[in-house]
Amino acid sequence: MLDIVCVGNGAAPGAVPDGVRVLELPENVGIPAGRNRGAALVEGEFVFFLDDDASLPSPTFLKEATGMLGATPDIGLLQPRVVDPDGAEAPTRWIPRLRKGDPATSSDVFSVWEGATLLPRAVFDAAGGWAEPFFYAHEGIELAWRVWAQGKRVWYAGDLVAAHPAIDPARHSQYYRLNARNRVWLARRNLPGPLVPVYVASWTLVQVLRWARRPDRLRPWFAGFREGWASDPGGRRSIGWRTVWRMTRAGRPPIL
Repeated sequence: MLDIVCVGNGAAPGAVPDGVRVLELPENVGIPAGRNRGAALVEGEFVFFLDDDASLPSPTFLKEATGMLGATPDIGLLQPRVVDPDGAEAPTRWIPRLRKGDPATSSDVFSVWEGATLLPRAVFDAAGGWAEPFFYAHEGIELAWRVWAQGKRVWYAGDLVAAHPAIDPARHSQYYRLNARNRVWLARRNLPGPLVPVYVASWTLVQVLRWARRPDRLRPWFAGFREGWASDPGGRRSIGWRTVWRMTRAGRPPIL
């Protein structure tokens, strides 16, 4: 049985199929908060999030995905492989691992593409939901870290497929500012104290090297960087050194 809510985040969602409830928020509260508002209205053993511009090509996707979680209880968060519905080349950012490799290869990961994600409800609630202060960007990293902190794994399922247009996320005017601000907030909310400056410094170096000849990108990025240190996102809950060690042993310490 499916319990489905369609969230209109600052706008009416339009017509929906029979049996689908609608939650219309009067203003855009941000992507993470919108997901949390919808999750609060549904019941069930699992909770699945699907963005409005994503789709599921297979009618058996949810059965297969929940079956995978049921058979592998140490998986606490699942992201499927993402393809463009019209056959365009899929961006490598949709594969959330350092060594991208074959998109159809499954593996543990330490962040997720947020547009299609599945969790056991108990794991989602224990993680505290999506990071509402972020508004947009990097909430999939925080959720993944908080799943690892529960002794669970985050799984990229290359044998399950969701569809999404291959569009550039930088099309949003605030992309660079929020990207930098939320990197700082991510570290401040989740990492053991000594790792906070290490993580932020490593990503600052990456961005400076990546955009050394693009001051139009670096200017808003450093504006967000300063905002991340000057403002308090609240909600600090360190994942702890034990989780840092587990993630390191699994292939990626939470530094880069």
